[in-house]
Amino acid sequence: MIVDSIKENNLIAKEYKELLKISYQSLSKDDRKLIRLAFNTSVDAHKNQRRKSGEPYVFHPIAVAKIVASKIGLDATCIAAALLHDVIEDTEYDEKKIKEIFGKKICKIVVGLTKISKLAKEENVSLQAENFRKMVLTLNDDVRVILIKIADRLHNMQTLGSMPNEKQIKIASETLYIYAPIAHRIGLYELKSELEDLGLKYTEPEMFNDIKNKIEQSKDEQDKYIKNFSRRISEKLRKEDLKFKINGRPKSIHSIRDKIVNKNISFEEIYDKFAIRIIYKSENHTEKFLAWKIYSIITDHYTPNPLRLRDWITSPRSNGYEALHITVVGPGSKWVEVQIRSERMHEIAEKGYAAHYMYKRGNQNENGLEEWLNRLQEVLEDTESNALDFVEDFKLNLYSTEIFVFTPAGELKSLAKGSTALDFAFSIHTGLGLKTRGVKVNGKMVPLSHELKSGDQIEIIKSENTKPSSNWLDYVKTSRAKAKIRTALKEEKKILAEEGKEILRRKLKQLKIKFDEKTINDLGTFLKLNTSLDLFYRVGIGKVDNTQLKKFANYNNRLINFFRKRISRRQNKLDQSENEISSNYDQIVFGNEEEKLDFTFAKCCNPIPGDDVFGFVTVNEGIKIHKKNCSNAVGLQSKFAYRILKSKWIDSTVQEYTSTIKISGIDNLGIVNQITKLISNTLNINIKKMSFDTVDNIFRGQITLKVKTKNILNDLIKRLKKINGIEKVIRE
Repeated sequence: MIVDSIKENNLIAKEYKELLKISYQSLSKDDRKLIRLAFNTSVDAHKNQRRKSGEPYVFHPIAVAKIVASKIGLDATCIAAALLHDVIEDTEYDEKKIKEIFGKKICKIVVGLTKISKLAKEENVSLQAENFRKMVLTLNDDVRVILIKIADRLHNMQTLGSMPNEKQIKIASETLYIYAPIAHRIGLYELKSELEDLGLKYTEPEMFNDIKNKIEQSKDEQDKYIKNFSRRISEKLRKEDLKFKINGRPKSIHSIRDKIVNKNISFEEIYDKFAIRIIYKSENHTEKFLAWKIYSIITDHYTPNPLRLRDWITSPRSNGYEALHITVVGPGSKWVEVQIRSERMHEIAEKGYAAHYMYKRGNQNENGLEEWLNRLQEVLEDTESNALDFVEDFKLNLYSTEIFVFTPAGELKSLAKGSTALDFAFSIHTGLGLKTRGVKVNGKMVPLSHELKSGDQIEIIKSENTKPSSNWLDYVKTSRAKAKIRTALKEEKKILAEEGKEILRRKLKQLKIKFDEKTINDLGTFLKLNTSLDLFYRVGIGKVDNTQLKKFANYNNRLINFFRKRISRRQNKLDQSENEISSNYDQIVFGNEEEKLDFTFAKCCNPIPGDDVFGFVTVNEGIKIHKKNCSNAVGLQSKFAYRILKSKWIDSTVQEYTSTIKISGIDNLGIVNQITKLISNTLNINIKKMSFDTVDNIFRGQITLKVKTKNILNDLIKRLKKINGIEKVIRE
């Protein structure tokens, strides 16, 4: 055991020396001192821990730090944070201690990594999406948290073999769903490919092993082909005094799998299983010239496919990737992809933004990473969106192919493929997007939803009177545009709500009702609205009329009279007034659907008709009804939130029922407006949902309503049939 311990300590020391040797950044004396301190702290903190594989736990943080140092190319701060990334979560070292030893910056990164690790990892997709959303939102704190987390996930995937099968599949699926897309967006292609291949190894092991074996079997043949292809090219390149190296790179197993599945072809039918890469030395000012010179030399020998030319030197990808890709007919009439890159471009492709900003700003990587964070900001702006929508928007923007379009002045802009004219307006400026009245593409007027193509020239026609509508969300594809439209709609709702608040204040004054918080809450409950904002907004747009307010006034007066009588007759619990209100509030319903279920009253608070209540599902006694201000309410709701049922008292004599009608007829101008006017304004019936569709001048509609009685519904159907153009109205 002593021998093993000595051996392990020697291995740990060896790993540490290698970490310093492989760092992409040049490390100063202070950097080495910081890394040594982080290393010693990590070794001490994890001294009694082992991984599932049996090796000392400290090998994991060292491995993560090595990935951070060499494959992502980050600085000493990040290397130290990587060494410490599990310390707060798994050991006796707490946040305060890490802050004392390493300072605020490193502590903040380690805390961010701890928060991500603590997120619940449920199988439920929506929860997984929510976790992803939360994780990406930590970018707002510090982008380095995500970079180190990607390195952490890569090492976990590399050592996943010791985990149980169910855990392997879960972690691998999460990797393909969450981490590989982020690595792609950052431009870490090497890490992205490795994460995808390792993910495939556990999610589709048969497919993975089959492709891997076939690649290995064809390796000798592939090497021979690359040598043959390169020989004649190399001679010509040397004659031009170019300094270069040519190598072959097999395509990743995951990318080959995608081609097999998506194109429904066999492994043998894939022609581009590898790419030939030419990496040349150059000064910055000659990079572009030399790339096209190499292109010219290659195409003198091998016929190019013009449709497969990709010029990412003139217009780099949004994640910083630069290269010239061409596909040519090589020896034996086989298609071969050739990637032409300068050494600088190659570094960026391998190391992502860390390398990009080192070239751009010397060693000021940190500022560069902040710039990159700002580029991601548009995805993070809509923090209130539904979690699943957020994930889909984010992934859409990660994987979408780019198109290139022009402003009227001829400036080139890149957008995601599928972007619309309205997306373009928002990409120029939020203010322009929100005031877009019309769009011209190549000189012709087009709808806002018009899908753009590479080469289009777009002119935005703006108007100060234009306001976004909810329909605009269907017209755009990019998450930036969606976020800005949602924000504008919320602002518009707030403005209308402010106006509605003043209108309501005046109307209640006329009805001699006090305008205060209690009245607002009571009126919101009476009108079945969730918030005061909803109430003020509906008043502002004229959806709450005088008739409804008068009904509320009468209802309110009945309640006031009831409580006055109740106070004067406290001794008689079953007096006339209580019988009166019991007859008004005679039923409790549950949930949004207002279901009727069996229940009993809780003895701890003895609710009576009219009290604000909630239902609690007990283990043995069914549903118990408690008052919302019951002394046990907070405890029950915090500990057993999943057993709480939304509940309320109702007057069954005025209860509304949901009903759906179907309408069809000739699509006359303004017919939908006539229908909605009749239902909402004339008959004061609440529309829950409505959809209309027109085909060849014939319209069909479906409307879901809340009605009190069958007679009201029959009266509505009769009136609808009298509208000119309506042929048929039926109740579902």
